[in-house]
Amino acid sequence: MRKKITLACTNCHSRNYTTDKQSQKSERIEVKKYCKKCGSHTLHRETK
Repeated sequence: MRKKITLACTNCHSRNYTTDKQSQKSERIEVKKYCKKCGSHTLHRETK
């Protein structure tokens, strides 16, 4: 079963993206994505 998660910017902490992942994985996802608020590509981490 896949679990829906939210990705938040590490600079401004705005929650920009949603995605899903395997529920068996315990690691947090870190992806470099574009943040509209910052205006640049920043690291986005999975939030609780």
